[in-house]
Amino acid sequence: MSTSYGFRSPASRSEATSPHPVRPAFDTELLRAYMKKLLQTTLQHAIWSSDREKVKSWMKDIKERVKDRMIEIQPSGFKYIVLVQINENLNQGGRADMISHWEDGDACVHELFYNDSIICTCIALAVRSSP
Repeated sequence: MSTSYGFRSPASRSEATSPHPVRPAFDTELLRAYMKKLLQTTLQHAIWSSDREKVKSWMKDIKERVKDRMIEIQPSGFKYIVLVQINENLNQGGRADMISHWEDGDACVHELFYNDSIICTCIALAVRSSP
């Protein structure tokens, strides 16, 4: 005698039919290469300054340029989030972790830059917007 209790396995994403057409995924490798070069060229000679406005201007410039590049790569269908943090490099250790639930096509790109004076972390998120 077989008992099923009315349960069944959920359909995988590939099996599920969607009323929306397949949208292209965000090109993370194109953005990663851009972010790496941007951080190197913008900050390679940067020296930590206690002048908050100077550090804020570096972060704002990087955030704006990464966001603009994300829009160039994929002008529609995504919401973009860019986080930039710049700290003084005192040879300290550090740890970071992130957990998320992604839909197919969402993307996260992380790039780290450091020299003898500063440490910069840049995180860019591309999250699908609803159709």
